[in-house]
Order: sequence, then structure tokens, then C-alpha cells
Amino acid sequence: MPGSVGRGAVVRLDPGQAAAVTFSAYAGAGRSWHGPLTTPSRVLGLEAARAVYYRRPSPYTAPEGLDAQHGGFAVAQVRHGLGGILAALPDCLYVNHPHLNWGAEYKPRQISAAVRAGLEVPPTLITNDPDAARSFAKKNGPVVYKPLRSTDYKEDGEMRTVWVRQVEADEIGDGVAACPHLFQQVVRKTADVRVAAVGRRLFASRVTIDGDHLDWRLDYDRITFAPIDVPGPVRHGIHAYMDAFGLAFGAFDFALDRGEAWRFYECNPNGQWAFVGDDTTRAITKALADLLEKGRPA
Repeated sequence: MPGSVGRGAVVRLDPGQAAAVTFSAYAGAGRSWHGPLTTPSRVLGLEAARAVYYRRPSPYTAPEGLDAQHGGFAVAQVRHGLGGILAALPDCLYVNHPHLNWGAEYKPRQISAAVRAGLEVPPTLITNDPDAARSFAKKNGPVVYKPLRSTDYKEDGEMRTVWVRQVEADEIGDGVAACPHLFQQVVRKTADVRVAAVGRRLFASRVTIDGDHLDWRLDYDRITFAPIDVPGPVRHGIHAYMDAFGLAFGAFDFALDRGEAWRFYECNPNGQWAFVGDDTTRAITKALADLLEKGRPA
């Protein structure tokens, strides 16, 4: 039988696997959501939740045996029912709130927020106009193409990744008109930097590449990580960026140009962080645990 949990206990669940979760959420008469949520191993009073670490749950699924129409209806109810309750827990710290994650994933919003925060952004164009893309590449070259969002992409039956790649103006075809594309001036860099922001604490790692990669994720065997200090103006910019989106966590990517200036690429609000050096990974782990243990002040 599942056991009830007390203050400070941890409950782990995947809301995408709704069949393994039973809950009864009550509200009214001056009270917000309260009542039991039961997993295979725990029973939690919803009103007792003080912090939520939201980390890429699986997609919502329908119970087996339903046809497409009824299955779609069930998935929508799970998303807005269970998902809605888990996004509306009273007096709870979210790292990060799923709705804020969703809003912070859009690259156009990221770039405008970075500019307002005083972070330096390389010249960037988002367009579905092939002529505009070619003109931008001629004026700002060399440039790279980046997808606006990573999606499932199959080629010859196998899953592929669309990596950052350099393009010349004469390589840009009329296919650009099919959907928006993001082009950005290449940063002549000496290294990359990954910064994990946990609350107001920043953990930065210099990413050094053995060779020349536009995208260091291509070959983890050729990269090394070392701690690096965050300059004051960049630190201020990261905090301003986090505040603009209401985030408690963010994984920032920067390039270090040849003058050691930090150039902003993007911020993944639900990004990975356990692949950098062991000491930095342990420090990030401790900072996240401290943040979640404190929860939102009463």
C-alpha cells in the first residue's frame, strides 16, 4: 500500500502516465486545491506540496482500448485536469513552471529578452523570404542556419538531428519560403560557455573544443569543461533575463569571441546540466536541492 509522506519527503511521478496516478482535488469555501494524490508508492496531500521540479515528463496518453476520437478526448482531459492541477498548486515553487517553460522556449522571445537584458546577440535574421536570407548572408557572412525548434526528423527511416551549419548566400534556395528559417552571423570564437542559472546562483563552464566545431554537441569526446567566472555585466544580464521570464532555472549558451566578449546564443529553460565537469555538476545538484528544499517562502 502507498504510504503518506510528511514534510520534506519527495514524491516522483510522470503525469504522462496518468493511469498510475489517482487524485481528488477539491477547492472552494476559501481554500485552493487540496486533497490526495496517490502514486504506486506515495500518497501526497496536494496542499502540502512546497516545490516542484518539472523535468520533461512523457506526453499524455489515453487508456488502452479507446478509439482515436475518445482517446483524443481523454488526453485533453488529462492535460487540462491532472496537468492543470499540477500547474496550480498553491504557494508552490516551480523549477520551472511548465507554462513559463513553454513561453521561454521560443527563440524570437529569447533574443528580444536577451537584447533588453543587455546581453550581446550576434546579428540575426528570421525569415521565410529567400531573397532576404541571401542578402543577409552576403552582408553578414559567414552565417549559420539554425532550426527554430528541434523536432522529430526522419531520413531513410532513421531519426536525424538538424545541426547548426554554415551556409553561403548562393546555397540558400527558394525552399526557404516553405517555413521560417533562422540565420545568424558566425562568431569567431575561442570557446563556448554553458551557464546553469539556479535561482540567483550561476555555474559557468568553459567549453573547449579539440578542433573546429560550430556546434560542440557534435562530438563530446573532443570537448573539455573548466569552471569560468561570469563577468559582472553578463551576470546582471542573465538575472534580468531570468526575471523577464519568471524562471528559477535556465541553461544558457554563449560564445567567447576572440576579444573574450560573451555573445548570447540561447537559453534552454529545461536544459541539461549533468554533463559538465564533475565538480560543477555536484555544485549544480546541491544548489537545485537547496532551492527545492526551501520552496516558496510562506
